[in-house]
Amino acid sequence: MKENVKVIIWGLGAMGSGMAEMLLNKKGVDIVGVVARGKKIGTNMYDYLNIEKGNRQDIILKPLDEVITEKAADIVLLCTDSFTKDAFEKIKFCLEKKINVISSAEEMAYPKAQEPELAEEIDKIARENGVSVLGTGINPGLIMDLLAVCLTGCMTDVDYIECKRVNSLSPFGPKVMEEQGVGITEKEFLKGMEEGKLSGHVGFAESVGMISEAIGWEVEKFEQQMKPILTTVDRKSPYGFAKAGDVAGVNMTGQGYVDGKLKIDMIHPQQIEPEMEGTHTGDYITIKGTPEVNMSIKPEVDGGLGTIAMCVNMIPHVINAKPGLKTMLDLPVPRAIMGDMRDLVE
Repeated sequence: MKENVKVIIWGLGAMGSGMAEMLLNKKGVDIVGVVARGKKIGTNMYDYLNIEKGNRQDIILKPLDEVITEKAADIVLLCTDSFTKDAFEKIKFCLEKKINVISSAEEMAYPKAQEPELAEEIDKIARENGVSVLGTGINPGLIMDLLAVCLTGCMTDVDYIECKRVNSLSPFGPKVMEEQGVGITEKEFLKGMEEGKLSGHVGFAESVGMISEAIGWEVEKFEQQMKPILTTVDRKSPYGFAKAGDVAGVNMTGQGYVDGKLKIDMIHPQQIEPEMEGTHTGDYITIKGTPEVNMSIKPEVDGGLGTIAMCVNMIPHVINAKPGLKTMLDLPVPRAIMGDMRDLVE
């Protein structure tokens, strides 16, 4: 019988912890190490996650160089960054140890959109070491790009694509609240936006790039806007609070132009407790062409759980892939793994 698939998790925040919990409930896969830093080092993963260890072996959180050694695992789930430039050295370290990588960094879903030179370098390092790397998540990775691409498969021609995701920020932690400007005044928001301190949604350039490559459009111009969503009532989530008149979230919009015409439209308002002012979450894709396609998912696909599942469910496909940098366009369509993960590894 094949050995279990061996996984290392780098970063045990909300996403990394969720991936660990999901893996512990799957067949044919073992977590063989967790990269941590600071006070977490020396902690037993099961204690940290507050999960019964049962008859499993202890997994002690350790520093990087004690966990990621040559061929120490089949794959690393890297859950630490949003931007390719921040994730690059970590990805390089893993690839040079001849271990495949799945990154949850939003820009890594299609890194050549904004970091073409780094994307080329990552591809080169991966090929040289005979391993693969993929960036994925719920968005970018599925909802506002791959799903739209799949829906065009039933069309004879495409004129225009709109992807809209209305989601709640309530489940997310303090860092996300800070990045989105939740709880600050409109004036502070505008200042933070000017100074580049607010990130809003990261991934529109990547989603537009992925869609355009898939269907053969050449995007000559990409634009993006960010506006505050002000609340008229006090709103409180587990990690955020916005009093009436202040910022409850961000309305992100983006556009891709082909031959001078708007062809790809991205609309993504996200805020804490949206239902308090009558906003209901959902995912919507409208594609104009022949035939016209209209897709609606209500409520939204949970962003946290969705990202966790996408990263875990793509493990066998990345292991099976030819060496190099991959996007979701290159690999088999994502699907839940309800059987033994070993059966999916070639």
